[in-house]
Amino acid sequence: MHRCIELAKLGAGKVAPNPMVGAVLVQDGKIISEGYHQQYGGPHAEVNAITRLNIANGGSLPGNEVMTQSTLYVSLEPCAHYGKTPPCVNLIIEKKIPKVVIGCRDPSTEVNGKGIEKLKAAGVEVELGILENECKELNKRFYTFHTQYRPYIILKWTETADSFIGNTDHSRLLISNPYTNRLVHQWRSEEAAILVGTNTALYDNPGLTVRLVEGNNPVRLVVDMDLSLPPQLKLFDKQTKTIVFNTIKQEEEENLLHYQITNDVSVVHQIANALYKLKLQSVLIEGGAKLLQSFIDAGYWDEARVITNRELKIAEGIAAPQLRYHKKLKEDQLLSDHIVFYQPEKNSH
Repeated sequence: MHRCIELAKLGAGKVAPNPMVGAVLVQDGKIISEGYHQQYGGPHAEVNAITRLNIANGGSLPGNEVMTQSTLYVSLEPCAHYGKTPPCVNLIIEKKIPKVVIGCRDPSTEVNGKGIEKLKAAGVEVELGILENECKELNKRFYTFHTQYRPYIILKWTETADSFIGNTDHSRLLISNPYTNRLVHQWRSEEAAILVGTNTALYDNPGLTVRLVEGNNPVRLVVDMDLSLPPQLKLFDKQTKTIVFNTIKQEEEENLLHYQITNDVSVVHQIANALYKLKLQSVLIEGGAKLLQSFIDAGYWDEARVITNRELKIAEGIAAPQLRYHKKLKEDQLLSDHIVFYQPEKNSH
């Protein structure tokens, strides 16, 4: 199962909104074939593992015979429905694989136990819950989306040693070093969407694209309630899909969606609900301080990544957000930048 998880991670950034999944075929305690979900819309992990064994055997009967004496390990419950590809359980049953060991159940309504039931009904022995927590952690975005009906929310900001994230006059302040900037671009490539507030869009004029590493651009999100932001901003270059949360209009044209929300209900809740409807499973919130704090105060966050330049002090400026009810997960150091990862102590949403 550890190997399944290793394989699954190879699909990071390429399979969403599907989960990352790894599979291995084992005979007499030895791995004889393996596979993982490589691309959204492409074959699933189980299919790749089975196909790879068949190819190794020239697609002939011996490959099928080997399968009848093998155990299939898979990090997530095999699917039992027709989506972009046929159900994996059908192939497992067809190949007469006698036992399947599953890391964790698939929480989506299309699967959630149906794959296990179908395998058992066909006489396949099923073992469930091997490295279950690790397998759930692997697909925490997918799990959050399908069990809490909202995206997995990551907060990220960069602050000085004296806890400021910017100059009071909004003039440009470079806090993090080039190595950390590259890491942030890697983070962007791993999430479905990236969100900023009105002031961040106006004063920083960020592109919010992935440029320093290879990877897909996230969907760009900006809160602009009164549609006051100038159209010349990089966010509106239509290079990648951009969604503007506003109170004025609902319309879509050429990679730009104006998504209408209201002033009388929590903006945080409305954005979370909108991203669920739009099937965006994760969001990286990069600023500003007011927007980040509003998600913290609402208890709508799953992870926070705080970068502190321990060598830079500015004495006064825009105060960094303040986390509540949090615990430290891990910390890293990149030259002058200290990076701490947090998660909420309790999050009821």
